Amino acid sequence: MAMAPSVLIVDDDPLIRELLQSYLAQEGYQVRCAGTAEQAEACLAESPVDLVMLDIRLPGKDGLTLTRELRVRSEVGIILITGRNDEVDRIVGLECGADDYVVKPLNPRELVSRAKNLVRRVRHAQQPAAAPATQLKRFAGWMLDGDRRRLIDPDGSETLLTHGEFQLLSVFLRNAGHTLSRDQLMDQIRNREWLPNDRSIDVLVGRLRRKLHDDPAEPQLIITIHGAGYLFTAAASAA
Repeated sequence: MAMAPSVLIVDDDPLIRELLQSYLAQEGYQVRCAGTAEQAEACLAESPVDLVMLDIRLPGKDGLTLTRELRVRSEVGIILITGRNDEVDRIVGLECGADDYVVKPLNPRELVSRAKNLVRRVRHAQQPAAAPATQLKRFAGWMLDGDRRRLIDPDGSETLLTHGEFQLLSVFLRNAGHTLSRDQLMDQIRNREWLPNDRSIDVLVGRLRRKLHDDPAEPQLIITIHGAGYLFTAAASAA
């Protein structure tokens, strides 16, 4: 039997922490709480979790900084919580590597649904891939490990992809040489944990370019076709 999913709630408002802890515990989650980023780091050092629910506005180190640091070293699911309906906060959070976001006041049922999707993705990514079934694709000197959602550069170094980055790169590889509009890209990645929009597509493209070392000033792999969308130039082949 699978272990109950574990969640770390990071919010400086004790009422929010108590509300989320109570609701998630009723749904079968193992829940821990922290009031600051520093307390969250101490909790994670003691024991890893499947998912972090993280307030953007924290005293001391803010939630965006913690998100960026967590994503560098971990594939943990990250849901950002913001008290403002501010698109800039959400976009910056996604650029830092968050998987999803919710806006206060929180809808507990929606939050649990999003948490379930993220936990499923995190646990799937953590499963060891069977060597004979490994899905490797080569393009422009890179390899994409589809089982582990890892990019492998020409020198053999590996880079984690978030779920959204993996989905978008997979769409590009399937459609190499064809210009795809933002609407077409959104239609093909709608099974993401957060609903994509025009701006979030641009964010994912920017993140992919950085991981592929594709200079945004003069990109070679993901080219912006002004007024039309994006063109992925490298054809993929089986490894």
